[in-house]
Amino acid sequence: MALPKVYVSQRILKEGRDILEGQVSYRMWEGEGAPDRDILLREVQFIDGLLSMPADKIDEEFFQQAPHLKVVSQHAVGFDNIDIEAATRHGVLICNTPDVLTDATADLAFTLLLAVARRLVECSGYLRRGEWRTWYPDMWLGMDTARKTLGIIGFGKIGQAMARRGRGFGMSIVYFNPSPKPEAEKELGARRVSLDELLRISDYVSIHCPLTSETRGLIGEAELKKMKSTAILINTARGLVVDQRALYKALSEKWLWGAGLDVFEVEPVPADEPLLSLSNVTVMPHMGSATLDSRGGMSRLAAQNLIDALQGRRPAYVVNPEVLDR
Repeated sequence: MALPKVYVSQRILKEGRDILEGQVSYRMWEGEGAPDRDILLREVQFIDGLLSMPADKIDEEFFQQAPHLKVVSQHAVGFDNIDIEAATRHGVLICNTPDVLTDATADLAFTLLLAVARRLVECSGYLRRGEWRTWYPDMWLGMDTARKTLGIIGFGKIGQAMARRGRGFGMSIVYFNPSPKPEAEKELGARRVSLDELLRISDYVSIHCPLTSETRGLIGEAELKKMKSTAILINTARGLVVDQRALYKALSEKWLWGAGLDVFEVEPVPADEPLLSLSNVTVMPHMGSATLDSRGGMSRLAAQNLIDALQGRRPAYVVNPEVLDR
């Protein structure tokens, strides 16, 4: 019997490829970055399964071009690039890869927090340019973490992992989340507050919510003006949660002390993005899950979700389980 046909839209690690070998007949995009839209639409016409990436736009047009498609297994936790309603109408199962990248993403968020707080990039450049010729008590002063308040927007697994790191540095934890998390509150000494209160009292604000219609543009000019002038904003979730133009204004006009960003409204970031011109902004190119363990685990899980769906088993992580009940 012929093996199911699969397309892998970007290179995945060997851990994932090993799972696919012998279970499916697959083609993998070998170019840099994501394939062009026309290439993706051409490839999906004949496949049973897609191992997708966040850069892939998976919408009604896509599903209309993929009459044999049974499953899309996303190599990520987030799936805001996928029209879930359209997928469900077409009977296509959507899977994702939570859990395996929790610690890696929280590590990067806290790394950005410390880097901005202690002006790491600025100081490194100062030294490398040969400008360090003396020492004086008020040079390159940064911010403490101990006895400061860390406000976390989105208190899922990654948000809670961020809270654990903050607690280890002696920080108080407040969070904003649609639903309370009583067990996590007890474990972490965290307190649930409104978004307004979180912005008003926090010394550090770290964003860990998914991108939805409710969170798109959640942090705009009005919200940034509520924050302390000494506060630092960290975003490792999705760029569209924050209004970048408002953030640039806040940072350039010193409403905020600094920001650490791993995600942006447009990715890759255009070279003329105004935020890149600011010395009080530390940036990363969407590297939240970029560790060997995490990316290897994501590749394994995305491949296994795909195989399970194609072989009639329930995958470990399903976004639209109603498809299975048909």
